[in-house]
Amino acid sequence: MAASNRAKLITKLHSELKKKYTLPPSQPSRPLLEHLLYACLLQDAPYDLADEALAKCEQEFFDWNEIRVTTVTELTQVLSAMPEPAKTARRLKEILQAVFEEFYAFDLDHLKKENLGKAVAKFEAMSPMTPFVLSYTIQHGLGGHSIPVDYAAMVIMLSTGIATQGEAADGKVPGLERAVPKSKAIEFSGLLHEAGVALMLDHKDKKARALMDAVAKGSSERYDEWEASKKAAIRRVKKRIREEKAEAEEAEAVEAEAPKKASTKSAKSSSKTAPSKAAAKGKSATKESDKPAAKAESSESEQKSPAKKAAPKKATKSSGSKSSTKKASSKSADKKTTKKTTKKSAGSTSKSKSAKTTKKSTNRKLSKRKPR
Repeated sequence: MAASNRAKLITKLHSELKKKYTLPPSQPSRPLLEHLLYACLLQDAPYDLADEALAKCEQEFFDWNEIRVTTVTELTQVLSAMPEPAKTARRLKEILQAVFEEFYAFDLDHLKKENLGKAVAKFEAMSPMTPFVLSYTIQHGLGGHSIPVDYAAMVIMLSTGIATQGEAADGKVPGLERAVPKSKAIEFSGLLHEAGVALMLDHKDKKARALMDAVAKGSSERYDEWEASKKAAIRRVKKRIREEKAEAEEAEAVEAEAPKKASTKSAKSSSKTAPSKAAAKGKSATKESDKPAAKAESSESEQKSPAKKAAPKKATKSSGSKSSTKKASSKSADKKTTKKTTKKSAGSTSKSKSAKTTKKSTNRKLSKRKPR
């Protein structure tokens, strides 16, 4: 949105707020820490309930340090009249803890004498610090120019088109301090806070709806659409949370059943192995019972077998003598054959020699004869 159009809408909103709402009573002069804590109680709550809550905290607890160290549940009981007591108690306790960790004391009035930028930087460094609490502390405690806008007031800004969804999520409206001067900042923020809280507590508040439609036509319808989308988003978130919880419970149940299944499986396997072991024991027992009978039979067979064993020995001896005689006869036959062959060869040589001598003698005889 253009800065000029936004400035026009802001000025129109301011004029309509003055017509329909009355300015709340001015805040008394308080220490800086009490302004900070009152802002924690005032966020998204009416002025009268915030005043009562601050007075009750001062009555119920000894000092602010006791509130810092108390439990959220106990503080929630003290702030039970607030629209969101648990959220308010947690915010108050966290702010006190952050202040103690930053300054180690609860007297912060020395920051008023310092430069405004340094004091604001110290408060901004605190993690639980919200934009509304910071702006309220700057406006009422440090005397700076800042307009506190909480969630309830930001809904009106969003419905009238002054702020976008991204700006509403950040909790800051650009150009708001330029459109509203410092002299009218307390008045504007007080009236806007009253209207926003009234609409938050009752979504059908006629005065707040008329205010939005007077600033920009159709603002109440846009508000209804935004509320419907918000409820749908909340339902989706709750459904997702339920599904995640159900999945986590199922996973836990599966993890819890896994040991049981393992134990049942082991029990089944043990029950299956028990009969097999008994059968194996029975088989071993039968084998062991059969062993004495087998031993007796073997002893009886051994007693009968000496004669049989002796007979084979004799047979082996006779077979050994026969084989020796066969070997001796084969040796003698070989000798005879060698002798015969030698005799034959000698005879053949002698015959050949005698034949030669006879031939020579015949030749000699023929040659000696004289012819007649």
